[in-house]
Amino acid sequence: MFKKILIANRGEIACRVIRSARDMGIATVAVYSDADDGAMHMRMADEAVHIGPSAAAESYLIIEKIIQACKDTGAEAVHPGYGFLSENQDFADALAKENIAFIGPGKKAIASMGDKIASKKLALDAGVNTVPGHMDLIDDADHAVKISSEIGYPVMIKASAGGGGKGMRVAFNDEEAREGFQSAKNEAISSFGDDRIFIEKFVVDPRHIEIQVLADKHGNCIYLGERECSIQRRHQKVIEEAPSPFLDEELRKAMGEQAVALAKEVDYHSAGTVEFIVGADRNFYFLEMNTRLQVEHPVTELITGVDLVEQMIRVANGEELKIKQEDVKLTGWAVESRLYAEDPYRGFLPSIGRLSRYSAPEGAAVRVDTGVNEGSEITMFYDPMIAKLCTYGDTREEAIEEMSKALDAYQVEGIAHNINFLNAVCNHPRFKAGNLTTGFIAEEYPEGFHGVELADDVRANVAAIAALVSLRNEARAVEGIADALGAEWVVSEGVDRHDDITVEDAEGGLDVTVGDKILAVRSDWTPGDARITADINGQEVIALVKLKRGVVEVTHGGAVLALAVRRPRLAELAKLMPVKEAPDMSKYLLCPMPGMIVAVHVNEGDEVKAGQALAVVEAMKMENILRAEQDGVVSAVKAGAGDTLAVDDIILEFE
Repeated sequence: MFKKILIANRGEIACRVIRSARDMGIATVAVYSDADDGAMHMRMADEAVHIGPSAAAESYLIIEKIIQACKDTGAEAVHPGYGFLSENQDFADALAKENIAFIGPGKKAIASMGDKIASKKLALDAGVNTVPGHMDLIDDADHAVKISSEIGYPVMIKASAGGGGKGMRVAFNDEEAREGFQSAKNEAISSFGDDRIFIEKFVVDPRHIEIQVLADKHGNCIYLGERECSIQRRHQKVIEEAPSPFLDEELRKAMGEQAVALAKEVDYHSAGTVEFIVGADRNFYFLEMNTRLQVEHPVTELITGVDLVEQMIRVANGEELKIKQEDVKLTGWAVESRLYAEDPYRGFLPSIGRLSRYSAPEGAAVRVDTGVNEGSEITMFYDPMIAKLCTYGDTREEAIEEMSKALDAYQVEGIAHNINFLNAVCNHPRFKAGNLTTGFIAEEYPEGFHGVELADDVRANVAAIAALVSLRNEARAVEGIADALGAEWVVSEGVDRHDDITVEDAEGGLDVTVGDKILAVRSDWTPGDARITADINGQEVIALVKLKRGVVEVTHGGAVLALAVRRPRLAELAKLMPVKEAPDMSKYLLCPMPGMIVAVHVNEGDEVKAGQALAVVEAMKMENILRAEQDGVVSAVKAGAGDTLAVDDIILEFE
């Protein structure tokens, strides 16, 4: 077995690999850039090597620096994680020349499956169902429009070397095909150094289901069930689960055997994933094969008990698989939510900054893969993932319930994040019913995410928690004040909603009457705690609470409610208070995120129409097109291509 391996990656996946290597008694080497100096993966490893500036193109993507780090530390093998160099044939070849093992598949698999165009041709030749499309490269935007029209809209414009949702656009007409081609091409060159583009038919209302395969160098290959990855935004997976609520044993076997056949066709060894889209008619089509460890691999590990990283290391060391297909049993259900540094209330724009508070949930049913802790900084240089939160249950219902509780308990402050959005999705009736497609988010949140309206019983629980928090805080400030103020209270949310409640002291908490329902609230919460766990009529309820100028901010179930608990007379007077109005910023185009201006499409004096593309901002390796919200005339251009801007910096002014 290897004595020392180097992890050519960063963040949570580097930490994940280090944990398995440590359990196997293998020493580890981390590499880090300027931005990652002091990062968790650097501190977890036995050794750490600095490899350059913050930009990935000057550090993590430089093959020579990774190889030199191996030589300097005596690392015998490299695990590439995912992204960066994980599917780079030149990297695997360079390691082989230095007699350093690559913990991944061989040259044939990387060459044929790492390229989406080549992989589709190979799959087609092998008799695998593939999505109709144009497998040759697209020359320019005009060519993209021509091919798209021939295939028939909608189409998917994809980077040949793409992955992780980058370099992908859906086009429903000629204009979108033209724009999508250029954006996909730009993202592809900046993320992968490869701007080749192809186009295929976009299957409407599909499910995205992938099969995990595991193969050794001795001709053995098995599949470890499937993962449902249909909850996506901009083709980036958001919530995954295993198994899929859609598949039965017959379909699982058919997809699994096809995935294994494809893996054997390319002499695959290591862990890999064959991705399919599956229609409502249960027909499935090959999308691509990822010749690496997937981001969502933990859900497979939770239901199979197989450590995929350990198996990858053993296969790279030449060992034969000890697991046979008949040994693979899918037990229980697992769900994974990807926590991102992005603001769902502002169109999911990326967020950067320091984690002023970070506390992950714990429990037997909870697994958190992360590369950050309190005080860590989320920068503009890398993917905005904060953590992968996984929960397990005997049934899908139990796994989802555990996920909702874990999201309720997750504390992240200092940056914007998507935790409330994830919680809203997990509690959505359609999600709970398993009625999933890749269009779920676009269909259920067509105007974007603006919070969630809690059901009456859930809202009553939140009101009761606010009452307990408020009164306990008051009781600490003035001894006995809770008793002195009496039992009648009003819980107010802004000026529009007011709920009359009565409160009675009880051992360990309060009895709160909301409407005609009495809620027995019991909790050991004390002022200063950011998280509250309460028993309400025998049900465990978890929420985050924050006191702000007499208002209790309660975060629960994907909603954030600012609740004031007042005596009836004070509640009446509060209704008379004026409400501060937001300033009118309609005459400005503001940068919605920290990032670099790629292009400004208008000049001073230009007339613009609502919906017109005005500028392109690149942040965290993704291009974002900024469009006019209304007709107008540009009076001033305040930023240009190459400028790096902060949130709300002015790009354009309008008359």
